[in-house]
Amino acid sequence: MLTDRQGNALPGATADTLALYNQAIDAFNIYRGDPVTPLDQAVEAAPAFTMARIARTYLFALATEPAAALAARADLAAAKGSRLDDREASHVAALALVLAGEWSAAGLALDRHNLRYPHDLLALQAGHLIDFYRANARNLRDRLARVLPRWSPDMPGHSIALGLYAFGLEETGDYARAEETGRQALDRQPLDCWAHHAVAHVMEMQGRAQDGIDWMTVREPFWSGDDNLFKGHNWWHLALCHLDLGQTGEALALYDGPIRQAQSAVVLDMIDASALLWRLALTGQDVGERWQELAAAWDQHADGRLYPFNDWHAVMAYLGAGRDDRVEALLTALREASDNSETAAWARGIGLPLVEGFIAFWRGDHATAAERLHPVRFIANAFGGSHAQRDIIDWTLTEAALRGGNRDLAEGLANERLALKPHSPINQGFLRRATAPAVAESQIDCRGVQRVEPRSLPPRPRSYARSVGPL
Repeated sequence: MLTDRQGNALPGATADTLALYNQAIDAFNIYRGDPVTPLDQAVEAAPAFTMARIARTYLFALATEPAAALAARADLAAAKGSRLDDREASHVAALALVLAGEWSAAGLALDRHNLRYPHDLLALQAGHLIDFYRANARNLRDRLARVLPRWSPDMPGHSIALGLYAFGLEETGDYARAEETGRQALDRQPLDCWAHHAVAHVMEMQGRAQDGIDWMTVREPFWSGDDNLFKGHNWWHLALCHLDLGQTGEALALYDGPIRQAQSAVVLDMIDASALLWRLALTGQDVGERWQELAAAWDQHADGRLYPFNDWHAVMAYLGAGRDDRVEALLTALREASDNSETAAWARGIGLPLVEGFIAFWRGDHATAAERLHPVRFIANAFGGSHAQRDIIDWTLTEAALRGGNRDLAEGLANERLALKPHSPINQGFLRRATAPAVAESQIDCRGVQRVEPRSLPPRPRSYARSVGPL
C-alpha cells in the first residue's frame, strides 16, 4: 500500500494520485500554491482514495466560510459512505464535530488521533488550526510538544511541525523559545509562512516594532509571492508594527496596497482588513470609502451562525460603512443563537457583548462600550484569534474610557498596556491622555498630543510600492 511522506497508509491511492496528494499537502503546509485543485484531480481519478477527500474536507471546513462549509459537508457525507480504516474514521469523526460547531470536541478528538498517529502531519496541522480557532493557547503548544520527541529532524515535514510549535510557544508567552524555534524552522524551510508569522508575533507581543519591520522587510521575498495564501496576514503584521510606532500613513498605504488592493473575498483576509481599518480609525484617520468596499465583501460571509469571530469583524466594516441594516441583522442573529452547539454559546456569551460594545463605541456611547467590553475581554480568548488579533478589544476599551471621561479606568488600562509594551508610542499616548489636564478629547490625538489643526485623509496611493518605495 502506498503511504504519505511520513509513512501513513493511503488506501485507494495510485502512483499518480499520490503525487497529487503530496502536492496538495505541501501547499497546505506552507500556505503556498493551490492545495484544492490537486485534491479535486485525485478524488476524480481515484474515488476510493478517501484521504484525498478528507484532506479537501479539512481545507473547506477550516475556511470558516458558509459556502466552503457546505462543500465540506458534502465531502464528509461521501467519506462516511466509504470503507474507512481506523485513521480515516478518526479524521471523519473530528471533521463531523467541526462542522457541527463543536470546535473543542474536535480538538480533543484530534488530540487522541495525534497520539495514535504522531506522524500524521495533516492531522497535526488541522488540530493546530482548530486550537487557533478556539484560541486554546496551551494546546497550540502542547499538541506539538506531545509528539515532537517521536519525530526525527530528517523526517519530511519536521520543519513544519517546528513552525507550528513556535506559534504555540509564542501564544503561551515563551517568547525566547518561540523565536528560536521559528528561526530553526525557517532555516530548514524558508517558505514556511506559519513559522515566519510566529516570529512576527513574538516581536509584536514584545513591543519590538522596528525589529518586526526589519524582520518582515528582509524576508519579504519568502512570504509575499503571488501564490502565497498567507501573504495578506503577514502584510497585516507589518502594518501593526508601523501603527505601534505611530506611522499611520505607512499602515494606510499597506492597506491600500498589498492588504486590500486585490479586494480579496477570503474571510481571513477580510478579518485583517476590518481590524486594520478599525485601528486606523481609532488613531484619528478618516479611512473614508474604504469601509464601503470591505462591507460589501462581507455580505457573502457574515451570517451570524457559522463562526462569531468573523461576524464581529464584519460588524466593524458595517459600522464604518453606515450599513445599519446589516449591523442589526447580525446583532439579532447573535442574540437568537439558540442551539446547544459550542459555536452558539460563543455567539451568545462572547460575540454578542463584543458586538454590542463596538456598536456603542462607534455611535459615541462610550460608557456602554466600556461596560460591555471590560468584562468580555477576559473571556474573548475562548472563541478565536491570537493575542495580537484580540488586542483590538483592549485598545477600543481604552479609547472608550478616555473618550467617556472614565480617567481611573483609562489610566489603569494605560498602565497595564505599558507594563507589556513600555516603548509603544500609542500606549504612552494613552497614559498622557489619561493623566493630562482636562482638554476636549476631540483635541487630543492617539499619541496624547493636542491637535493644532484637523488631520486630513492622505491621498489614496495607487500601490504600496509607489507610496512607500520598494522593500
